[in-house]
Amino acid sequence: MINRFTGLAPAARLLAIGPAARLGAQRITLRSVFTTAQHALTIFGVTAIVTLAVLYARPDLARALSQSFVQEPVATMPPAVVSAPPLHELMEAPAVQTVADNKALSAADEKALLGTRKQQQWVTDWLSKRYRVAGDAANMLVSTAYITAREIKIDPLLILAVMAIESRFNPFAESPVGAQGLMQVMSKVHHDKFQELGGVQAALNPVANIRVGSLILKDYVTRGGSVEAGLKSYVGAGAFETDDGYGSRVLAEYNRLKQVSAGKKVPTFTRPAAPAAPVTVTASAKPVAEPEPPKPEAPVEPELAGL
Repeated sequence: MINRFTGLAPAARLLAIGPAARLGAQRITLRSVFTTAQHALTIFGVTAIVTLAVLYARPDLARALSQSFVQEPVATMPPAVVSAPPLHELMEAPAVQTVADNKALSAADEKALLGTRKQQQWVTDWLSKRYRVAGDAANMLVSTAYITAREIKIDPLLILAVMAIESRFNPFAESPVGAQGLMQVMSKVHHDKFQELGGVQAALNPVANIRVGSLILKDYVTRGGSVEAGLKSYVGAGAFETDDGYGSRVLAEYNRLKQVSAGKKVPTFTRPAAPAAPVTVTASAKPVAEPEPPKPEAPVEPELAGL
């Protein structure tokens, strides 16, 4: 039967209004989803702000939280295959450990350990200021020098002095003749010493460069019989009469480092002394005639003196 007001049968009217009703229901559902998402984001933002405020007010909690996030992946990460020792192992040398970690040490050993730690800290701070090296980087380089020196039996301050003069603690320095890294090692000449450390590609690795350079330095000092002779050979002037002051500069820096390690106040800026101008004599140079002495003035006649 047809409804006289709508002109449609009841079944047809239901079919006609069905899609519109379904579309309205869908719009209501989407609006609900968006509203829920907006509320969730608002709650998340407020929570983040509150968390940041708490961490700002409690820096100890922030440090503990950051350490937990940093240490957990390292503990579960498989050991990587590297050519040189990892840099983080350099900070775990006995010279920088705490006395609590060395319970078997005697009282004398504990005192020596504390003294070594103080020396390293003084040297690190001084080198960081003098050569404008970041504190963490300077700490790593100084620790590497002390570890290497202990292993190969050489003074760590001599290693650091050579590094200072050779590269000013720039691990990527390279000379026109091919000397590379912190200690300016000729990797092409000493390639055999880099084999255990990953090949000549490791010449710019600070750990490998310090180790190989220290081995070369010790070998030259042993064969030369003195530090001066070893430095002369290290700079490549073994066959020459002079090393152009290289050894003097290294030893001057070494003496400054010794004073720093003893707790003395040493200026971080030192003005280099101006070298004397060399006198060059060539075959075509003619001797310069000495100036004649001034002639004595003629005596003034007595009768002319009163004029």
